[in-house]
Amino acid sequence: MPDKILLGLESSCDDTAAAVLRGREILSSVVMGQTELHAAFGGVVPEIAARAHAEKLDLAVEQSVAQAGISLHDVDAVAVTAGPGLIGGVLSGVMMAKGLAAGLGKPLVGVNHLAGHALTPRLTDGLSYPYLMLLVSGGHCQFLIVRGAQDFTRLGGTIDDAPGEAFDKTARLLGLPQPGGPSVEATAVGADERRFAFPRPLLDREGCDLSFSGLKTALLRLRDRLVEAQGGLHEADRADLCAGFQAAVRDVLREKTRRALALYLAEAPAEPAFAIAGGVAANQAIRAALETLCAEHGVRFTAPPLRLCTDNAAMIAYAGSELLAAGETSDMALSARPRWPLDRSAAPLLGSGKKGAKA
Repeated sequence: MPDKILLGLESSCDDTAAAVLRGREILSSVVMGQTELHAAFGGVVPEIAARAHAEKLDLAVEQSVAQAGISLHDVDAVAVTAGPGLIGGVLSGVMMAKGLAAGLGKPLVGVNHLAGHALTPRLTDGLSYPYLMLLVSGGHCQFLIVRGAQDFTRLGGTIDDAPGEAFDKTARLLGLPQPGGPSVEATAVGADERRFAFPRPLLDREGCDLSFSGLKTALLRLRDRLVEAQGGLHEADRADLCAGFQAAVRDVLREKTRRALALYLAEAPAEPAFAIAGGVAANQAIRAALETLCAEHGVRFTAPPLRLCTDNAAMIAYAGSELLAAGETSDMALSARPRWPLDRSAAPLLGSGKKGAKA
C-alpha cells in the first residue's frame, strides 16, 4: 500500500507554514516568517500574527503544493495544528484546514503542536518507541517519555519561563535583535562565561522540573550594576553576560536531562534514545552538552535538522499521518485550543483555568 500524502498546516505562533509529506519523505516545506512585522515591539504581537496568518496561509499552501509537484486533489488528508498556541493564529489555521478538507472531501486531522515537535525524531531518524524527548522552545520546556503518537509521560518541565522566552527577554535587556536565541548565542561566541555569577535554579530540588525566570532577573541586576558603575555597557560586558546566561541554561538542562535519563533508563527500553526538539534545540552549546551526556550513558542522541527544530508544517503533517494510520481523524467541530497538555494525567505545571491546564 503506497504511503499517504499529507498536507500539513502550522500557524500557532509567528510562522505561517505548509508542507506536503509522503510517508516520511518531505516533498515540500514552506515557512513564512513574521520577524519584520514584530521587530519594533520586542516580541510577538498576537493580533498582528493572527492577521498575517490569515493573509499568508493560502499562499503557503499554494507554494507547498506547487513545490511538491502535486495537485490538491492528490492529498489524502489535511493535518493542522489545533493548539496549543496564540488562539488567533491557531484559529486561522484550523478554519483554513476545514475549508480545504471539506472542499476536497478529504479527512481532517487536528494535531497537538507539541506532539508535532515530540514526533519529529520519528520523521527524521525513525526512532522506535519509547524514547526520551526534551521539548525546549520559546513557549515550552518539558521532558517526555514518548510511547506513542498520543501516549506521553511527562517527567518534568518549566514552572515559569521557557528557555526560549528567557533568551528573548535576555536579548531585549541587552539591546540585541529578536529572535533572542540566535542573537544571544552569536554574541556569546568567544566570551567569558565565568565572569559573572549566574544561579543554576532548582538544582537543589529533586526531580526534573526547571525554572528560568530567575536567570533573567539575575541578568537584569548584573546589567544595572554595570550601567551604574561605568555609565553604560561595553561590548565585552554584553558578550560576557550572554555567555554566562547561556552557560547557566546549558548547565541546568544538562543536569535535569541526567535525572530524566535515569528515570527513562530504569524502564529498560530496548533501543534507548534521547531526542531534543524545539527552537532552542538549535543552540549549539546546549546540543553539544547533551550529546556528550548521552554518550556517557550509552544512549543514542538525535536532534532534527535546524530547519525542523523551529515551527514548521512538516512535523504537523507527520504527526497527522501517525494519527491517520491509527484511525484518528477530526470532524468539522474541531476547535482551536490555546492550551493542550500532552500528558493529561499529569498535574498542571503552570496552573489551570476555565480553558484547562496550561502545560
